[in-house]
Order: sequence, then structure tokens, then C-alpha cells
Amino acid sequence: MTLQRHHVQYPPTQEAQPPSHTTRETQGKKSLYLSSTRLCSMYTTDPIDPNEVTFDKILIANRGEIACRVIKTSKKMGIKTVSIHSDVDSNAPHVKLADEAVCVGTAQARDSYLRMDRILEAVKLTGAQAVHPGYGFLSENAEFVQKLEDLGVLFIGPNANAITGMGDKLESKRLAMEAGVNTIPGYDGIVKDAEDCVRISRDVGYPVMIKASAGGGGKGMRIAWNDEEAREGFKLSTQEAASSFGDDRILVEKFVDNPRHIEIQVLGDKHGNAIYLNERECSIQRRNQKVIEEAPSVFLDEGTRKAMGEQAVALAKQIGYSSAGTVEFLVDSKKNFYFLEMNTRLQVEHPITECITGVDLVHQMIRIAKGHPLRISQKDILIRGWAIESRVYAEDPFKSFGLPSIGRLSKYQEPLHLPKVRCDSGVEEGSEISIYYDPMICKLVCYGNNREEAIENSINALDAYVIRGVTHNIPLLRDILTEDHFISGDISTNYLPQVYPEGFKGRQLTPREQIDLTALLASIHLKNMLRSCNFVNETKIRSSSKIPATWNLVIKFGNQEVPCLVKVVDGNFKVAVNGVTVTVNGRFNLASPLIEANIDGTQETVQLIKLGSAGEIRIRYRGTAFQSQVLSKDVHQYMSLIPEKPKIDQSKQVLSPMPGLVKSIACAPGNMVAEGQEVCVIEAMKMQNSLTIAASGKVKAVYVKEGETVEEEQVLVELE
Repeated sequence: MTLQRHHVQYPPTQEAQPPSHTTRETQGKKSLYLSSTRLCSMYTTDPIDPNEVTFDKILIANRGEIACRVIKTSKKMGIKTVSIHSDVDSNAPHVKLADEAVCVGTAQARDSYLRMDRILEAVKLTGAQAVHPGYGFLSENAEFVQKLEDLGVLFIGPNANAITGMGDKLESKRLAMEAGVNTIPGYDGIVKDAEDCVRISRDVGYPVMIKASAGGGGKGMRIAWNDEEAREGFKLSTQEAASSFGDDRILVEKFVDNPRHIEIQVLGDKHGNAIYLNERECSIQRRNQKVIEEAPSVFLDEGTRKAMGEQAVALAKQIGYSSAGTVEFLVDSKKNFYFLEMNTRLQVEHPITECITGVDLVHQMIRIAKGHPLRISQKDILIRGWAIESRVYAEDPFKSFGLPSIGRLSKYQEPLHLPKVRCDSGVEEGSEISIYYDPMICKLVCYGNNREEAIENSINALDAYVIRGVTHNIPLLRDILTEDHFISGDISTNYLPQVYPEGFKGRQLTPREQIDLTALLASIHLKNMLRSCNFVNETKIRSSSKIPATWNLVIKFGNQEVPCLVKVVDGNFKVAVNGVTVTVNGRFNLASPLIEANIDGTQETVQLIKLGSAGEIRIRYRGTAFQSQVLSKDVHQYMSLIPEKPKIDQSKQVLSPMPGLVKSIACAPGNMVAEGQEVCVIEAMKMQNSLTIAASGKVKAVYVKEGETVEEEQVLVELE
């Protein structure tokens, strides 16, 4: 493989460094695709016609997993690919997978992935005939589409009119009504200010949804149940809308209490054909962003599915839609459904639709952009099996169900050795999860012949997913998949606060699980102890007289201290805990991050995160990490005599709950503040987070300034 770097000088008025252009010469168009084990089986049966005319080269105006996803199908079609990237993404997987790569700026998205001028220059530089936008960034920017058309370059997505019509929530609602689509009651004008928002909210009737007119992806959205929340929601939604979309217009509509969020995937071509590819259930959300999706929905019957699909197709035809798109609905308990919005792009959760229909949506998008008519009709779209997507994020699920985490992936191992598992990711071991971009690590997609099998495969995959270096949300994902309401299909967009009213606290172990975990911790500790007794050429140390027949241990984890008695019999561990004797097969490997443990005949996949000195063991059991200490009974008695450190009162401090950017500060030294008063707003991944003080008093110091970047747990404001 040879690399060539080229440079293009931008005009002096554009301050960024000129982009670098890298070309990769490969032996055959598919070599990079075939060598990538990370791009696993698609579960699609969508045939690619080698004789069908297609593009020679396309540029992917995106990053991360979606860029890798588009490259995968492009290479299957024999199309060369160009990746763009910021300077911090220069060694990212999406750059390595492409045939060519162009650096378009610095880390901030507004200086790279959102710079239309530089991306257009990259298109001209590489001779790309078409651009696939992925999702986010410029994927729903009509101006970008028009500029590509002016260059004679095709946009792999819908036309500018469709994007404009559906991108504005007021206009999209009007068009939906004209197409005969059910819509939610609300105010169709622009909200002027906070007091106008209160007046409109009262007229519509609480609860209301306050959201950005140009929004999407859950940004710029707030639910208000009273006047005070309407004022606060207007302020924060306006700020988020301006930051994320450059458009701070806000609208208000009736909030459908306890609804399901169900969306319909559509495909339309440039010849007037349109079909729907059934639904995706996306109700489990936090801050209006999806956590777990599944296809099909356990809630819909065939009649409702058909009615929703036909309305989605009617809307697509009304606006002349030609690409893959998604019509989102809110569905109440009576199966009444209301139009929410149309996303004129590829959805994050598109893989689960591919699994149950066999249709490669990226393939179809490329075909449609080239001008080919759909080769599939509505009667060809069937539901085969079940698919679940778990969005694996670098987030702390114990903080508001997921506040962003940053860091380097020091250990990264996807569960691709398991059957019916697909990982759409854009990271690898050593990748950096930064504050600049979305914290998604991977879309873990698991397929089954039915819902039960898909859930079981998802649980097994999450247990075997090794991620080190950042905090991640696997504990929450796994817990949801075993929770009774989810298992029964009794879910709504209010699922998380209903099931976890005090926030997510980690796996709450049953009495039997506590016994099994205790036995496993004791066995890991003893296996490590016995391993240290096995020295080559020192047979005396291995004498049975030096190794006790019975071990009295105390296991400390959480707030518990559990005594147990352990015997080693034929290499296995017999552990007596609370009157129950558990046998743990001793044939597990401490050198592997995954321990395949057999506990009383039941196979468990657990992760050994840390095996430290003084009996410290950190283990991930059933999704949640447990910090423990295994001590001999004598040592435990001595340690109980050591006094505890006094706890520090932090009620007079405001700490940043996540890495982020200080957007505003609402107090100054010497000000008097009341308990619960907002003192500053932190932005992370374009989401605004209002931080309040936990006590009343006089402000002693403000340690940050607006526009400053802060770390997690950094002190922002302190009272006297």
C-alpha cells in the first residue's frame, strides 16, 4: 500500500490550515472491506447487480460508525470512497477504510465537518461524483445540496425541497396535513419570547412539548408541565437550537402523555415509486434521544402497521421524496398515531430494519441517487425475525441516565465471536472519545428468529463486550433487557423515569445473584492466590502442607460484608455462603478480560476489570461493575479497627457532572443565591445542562468563565 499526500491552499481569509489529501492504492477495490473484521455480517439479502451503472467514486461527508457503514456497502458495489476528517480524526477507522482521505479542518465540528466550503473543495480535489452525508452534520442541509448540484455532483439523499419542507417543523406539519397524515394539536406560529411561550402553552393545555423548529436528534426539546417549566424550557431550547442548528425558532405543541415513539422507514425513487419497510420501536429514550430500538414493534397489529405505513408513503409522495427516509409517529395506548417529524436522511437505527427485511438501505440510497428505479415493491417487504439495537455510548448511566464520558479506549473487544451479532462502530482500541463529537461507541445489533432470541443474544453480547478507558452505558442497556416491563413490551417514552424513578443505580442483585457473585469473587481470589504458589523448579512450595485445606474469607462489596468458607476440591471451588454451598468450576482463565465461569452448572460470562493487591477485585457481573475486596477473616477483623475518613460536605460547591463547555454563568462572587437556583449552564455534545446550587448562601468564588472547557467533577462555583 502506498500513500500520497497533497495539499490545497485556501484563500487567505480562511484561517484554518490547508487540508491534506491522502490516496491509498490497493490491490483490488474490495481489499480494505474484506480485511476489516469489524464490519460484520449485514443480514441482508439485497442483491447487487454488477452490470448496473453506478458511481466510480463517492465522498462520505461524515465520520465515525456511519462513515464506516457507507464505505462497507460502497466497496461491495465496487465504488471507491473518500473520507473527510478533522485533524484529531486523522487516524480514525473511517479514514483508514477509505481509498482516499482529506483533512478539512480542526477538531471543532464547525471548523471541519460543518465547513461546506472545505468539503466542496475536497469533492473537487478528489473528483468524487456523489456525496453521502450519513446522519447529523450536513445531512439535512438544503444549502449544501444546492451547492453540490451547482458543482454537478449528486447528493445521496433527497432533493433540497424535501429537506427544506421536512426540516422546518411548522412546514412539515402543514405538508403532513395536506397528505392526510394524522398530526398533533399545537400552535403553528413562531414563539416570540418566554412569556409568549407561557401564553401559548396555556392555550394548548399542559403538558406541552417546546422544541426547536429546525431541530432533530432530541436537541432543543423540553417538556413543560407548568408556567415555570415553560419559561425555563423556552430559554434552554432556544440556546440549544441556536448552538446546534443556527436557528433559534421555537414551536409549542401538545405533549401526548405516556406515548410510544414508533417510526416508519420509507424508500422513494425519482420515478414516483415509494414503499415502507415496516416499523421500528424507539420508545426507550433519555433526553429525547434513543437508547434501545427494536424491529418490529411488539405493540402494533397488522392493521395499524399498514395504516401508518400508508400514511408515511403518502407523505413521501406528497413531497416527491427520493431516498431513504423515516416518518416518526407518537402512538397512544389506543393505537392512535400522530405525525411527529420526518427525518430526511439515514437513521442511526437503520440496521434493525435491514435485519428484518434483508434490504441494504445504503445500497438503495446509492441506486436511487444514480437514477435507478426501485426493484422492490411493497409485497416484497416481509418481516423475518426480530432485531434489537443497543446504542453503546461513552456515558455514565448513573448520572441522569447518561452524561458524556471522555478518554482513550485502552482495551476494546467487540463480541463478534457470538452468533447473530452485528457491530456498527467507528472506533478501535486506542481510539479517543473526545468532547467534540457524539459519544457513541457502537450500535450493537442482535438478531433472532423471535423477540426472545433477540433479547437473549443481546444480553450475551453485552456481557462479552469489553470496553476499558471510558465510562460506558452497558450496565443500563443490559438491565433494561432483563427488566419485566421491557420483557412484556409494556414501554413508552417515559420508560426510564417510570422504571428507575430515582435514577439508575446499577444491577440490583437478587439474593441468589448475591450468593453467586460472592462465590465467584472468592474463587477468583483463591485461584490467583494458588497461582502465585506455582513456581517452576520449586516443588517444595507446591507441597500440599503449605496450602490450607479450608479458607475463611470475608467478601466486601457495596455496603455488604459476607463471610464464606471455601474448599478446593479437584481444582474446583466449593464455597459456602449464607448456608448455601456453591460449586465454581476452576477452569477459568485469569489472563483473559472475559471469564467464562460455570457456577453450579450455569454458564456466566463476567469481566475481570482489575485484580489488585490487598484482595481488591473489580468485576463486571450481569452488566454492572462491582468493586470488592476479598480478605481473610483475621485481616478483616484487624481492618475493622481502622477509623473511617470524615466525609466532605459538598453542598456548598457546584461540580461539573461531565466534561463540557461553560455556556453561561448566572452568579458572581458576593451574590446571594437560593437553594435550587441555576448558577451556570454546561454544554456537552450540544446538549444544554442547567446546574443548580444545593444550598442557600453567599457566593464565595466562581472558578470558570463563559466559553471555558471544564472537566468532570471540576469545581465551578463555591459558597462561603
